[in-house]
Amino acid sequence: MNANQDPMGQAIADYHKYGKAETLRVFSPMFDEDELPVSTLFRSFEEMPHLEQTALKMANGHTLDVGAGSGCHTLALQQSGVDVTAIDISPLSVQTMQERGVKRALLQDFFTFDEQFDTVLMLMNGAGMVGTVERLPLLFQTLDRILKPGGQLLCDSSDLCYLFEDEEGIIELPDLDYYYGELVYQLQYKDIKGEPFQWLYVDADTLSAQAEACGYIMEVVLQGEHYDYLAKITKA
Repeated sequence: MNANQDPMGQAIADYHKYGKAETLRVFSPMFDEDELPVSTLFRSFEEMPHLEQTALKMANGHTLDVGAGSGCHTLALQQSGVDVTAIDISPLSVQTMQERGVKRALLQDFFTFDEQFDTVLMLMNGAGMVGTVERLPLLFQTLDRILKPGGQLLCDSSDLCYLFEDEEGIIELPDLDYYYGELVYQLQYKDIKGEPFQWLYVDADTLSAQAEACGYIMEVVLQGEHYDYLAKITKA
């Protein structure tokens, strides 16, 4: 990925350099245009939601922060003494993490990594990078390779069923030829527009069933206030 195809990385680099960034625009066929406040990617531990704080407190041993972005979670772990490696596919993000003091930040695709870890972190719906429900087995195949015996994946996601909730609180899922949590996004920062990409928001029951089918056990550690949850996944 080079800089003229990396709106997220450029926004992160600008915020780190100047203390502010222009609007990071988010497009999806399912929603009106939205924006991602770049400042949220630079949160301190105290500024993070309870769900993320809980996940960071549960991290132990050699830890991998996947899709680490600006490195806010990695830096929080470093400060608490955790041995942590950060990876991202954005060169600008990796460079920014290194400049911010992340001890080990690598330009690396999670699905091709071959190092082993005790804890794998995928926060801010990080497991969504799988893209579709059909590709969830790829997540567990990768865990087979990189999780040490007794290791854990800590990830959070949201159930988008609330989008189909009526005024009486009744949820009626639409009749689609794909899973309702599979979205397509495209990011733009200044004149830099990234390629469209698939992102998955998966409900806890679906993720748990897929984990079990692949030889893993999933535990919902924490329920958020808006159909979001933190999951702990370990080998059965």
